[in-house]
Amino acid sequence: MATETPEDGIPDDEREALLTIGHGAVVTSGGQSLQRAVTTATEYVLAQGFGPVVYGVYAFAWRITQLLFRLVNFGSVQTLQRYLSADGEDSDRRGRVVGLAYLTTLVVGVGLAGGLILGSGWLNDATVSHPDFPPTVGLFAVLVVLVGVVRVHAGVLRAVRSARGEVLFNRVLRPAVRLAGAAGAVVVGYSVVGVAGAFVVGMAALALAGFPIVVSATGIRPALGGLRAEARRFYNHSGPIALSSLGKVFQNRVDVMLVGFLLTASAAGVYNVVLVLVSLAWIPLLSFNMLLPPVASRLYADDEMDTLDAVYTAVTRLIVTCVVPILAVLVVYGRAVLAAFGPNFTAGYVPLVVYLGGVLVGSAVGATGWLLMMTDHQYARMALDWLLAVLNTLLTFAFVEAFGLPGAALGTAVAIAVQNGVQVVLLRRFEGLWPFDATFLKPLGAGVAAGAVMLLLRETLPGHAGVAVGLLLGAATYVGTLVSLGVNDRDRLVVGTLAARYRRAITATVRARRSRRSRGD
Repeated sequence: MATETPEDGIPDDEREALLTIGHGAVVTSGGQSLQRAVTTATEYVLAQGFGPVVYGVYAFAWRITQLLFRLVNFGSVQTLQRYLSADGEDSDRRGRVVGLAYLTTLVVGVGLAGGLILGSGWLNDATVSHPDFPPTVGLFAVLVVLVGVVRVHAGVLRAVRSARGEVLFNRVLRPAVRLAGAAGAVVVGYSVVGVAGAFVVGMAALALAGFPIVVSATGIRPALGGLRAEARRFYNHSGPIALSSLGKVFQNRVDVMLVGFLLTASAAGVYNVVLVLVSLAWIPLLSFNMLLPPVASRLYADDEMDTLDAVYTAVTRLIVTCVVPILAVLVVYGRAVLAAFGPNFTAGYVPLVVYLGGVLVGSAVGATGWLLMMTDHQYARMALDWLLAVLNTLLTFAFVEAFGLPGAALGTAVAIAVQNGVQVVLLRRFEGLWPFDATFLKPLGAGVAAGAVMLLLRETLPGHAGVAVGLLLGAATYVGTLVSLGVNDRDRLVVGTLAARYRRAITATVRARRSRRSRGD
C-alpha cells in the first residue's frame, strides 16, 4: 500500500511517478525546444538557399522519408518501453529484447530503403517531375536505415528512464546533423542531392558512435542468442504497433502526400513550414510523454491502477497548462512568423490555425495512445488507427480538392480529434482511466484571457516592438489568471519540488566551481 506524506496528502508512489515524469518533461522540453529551433533553422537555410521550387522538391522528398521513419522500427521502440521497465533486473531477457529491436530495425529498414529506391522514378513522374528528386530520394532511403538505428539507441535509454540520453540522440544530435549538413552543403554550392548526401554521412557517424555509448550507459548488451523464445512476446506487442504506425501514416500524414500529388511543389514547401511551426505546439505532449510510458508500464505490471489514473489526470492537466499559451501565441502571431520565411509562406496561416485545433484536442486527452500500448491494448489501437486512416484519407482528399492547402490541415485536424477522442473512451472502457475534471477549465480560461490581450496589442501596436510587448503581457496575463483561479496541489508539487531540486543543483555546481577556482585548479 502507498503511504501518504503529511504535508500534502499525495501518496508516495504517485509523488514519485509525478516527479519522475515531470523531470523527464523538463529535460525533454529543453531538448525539444532546441530540436525545434535547429529544425526551423535548417528549413530556413534550405528555403533561402534553394528557392521555392527546389525547396518544395526537398520538402516533399523529406516528408516521404519521415513517413518511413515511423515504420522502420516495426514497433520495436514502443516495445522497449513496455518490457525493459517491466522486466526489472532480468539482464538476459532485456538483452534479447534489445537485440530483437536492433535486428528488426535493420531488416525492415533495408526492405523499406529498397522499395523507396525502386519507386523513386515513378513517384517523381507522378508528383514534382524534377531531375533531382530520384537521386535525393535514393540517398534519403539510406537515411531511413540509419535513423532507425539511432531511434533504437534513444529508445533503449528512454526505456531505462534516461531522459537525458534519449534527448541527446533524438532531440539534439539528430537535428544537429541535419543543420550541419544543410549549412555546409549550401555554403559550398551543393544542390539538394548534395544536402541529402551530407545528411547520410553525418547520420552514419552518429549510428556507429551511439552503439557503444548505449551499452556503456545502460549495462544492457544486445543478445542474439535465444531469440526464438523471446520473439513471440516481442512481436505480439511490436507487430500490432507496427501496423498501427502504418495506419497513422495514412491518418496523420496523408495530407503531405496529397499536397504533393494534387497541388504544387511551392505549396508543398509552404505546408512543410506549417508543419515545422505546428511541431512547436506538440512539445508539451511529447515532453510529458517521455517517461510516462515506462512509469505506466511499471504501475500496470504492479496492478496500481488507482495510482496510474491519478498520474494520468495530473500529467494531462499539466500538458494542457503548457500547450494553451503556445497555441495562443501561434494563433495571434502565426502570420508574422510565417512571413519570416518569405512573403509566399504567409499563405500557410489558415492551414496553421486549422491544424492547431487538432493539436489542442490531441494534447487535451494526454497520452492515450501510449497508455493503450502500455496496458496491452495494442490490438485495439491498431484497429482504430486503420479505421480512421481510411476515413482520414477520404476526408482529406475531398477537403484538398474543395479548399486547397487549408483542406490538408483540416483533414488531419479532424483525424487527430477523432482518434484521440475514441482512444480516451477506450481507456475508460478497458481500464477505468479518465483524466478530466473541472480543473481543466482553469488553463483554458487563462489562455483565452492571454490571447485576447495579445490580439488587442497586435492590432494597436504593430511591428516587432508590438510583438515583444504582446508576448510579455500575454505571458503575465496567463500566469496571473491561472494563479488567481487556483493551482492544483499536484501541479504545485511538481513545479515546486523540481524547482527546488534544480536550484540546489545549480547552487552546488556554482559552489564547486568557486571552490576549484579558490584552490587554483
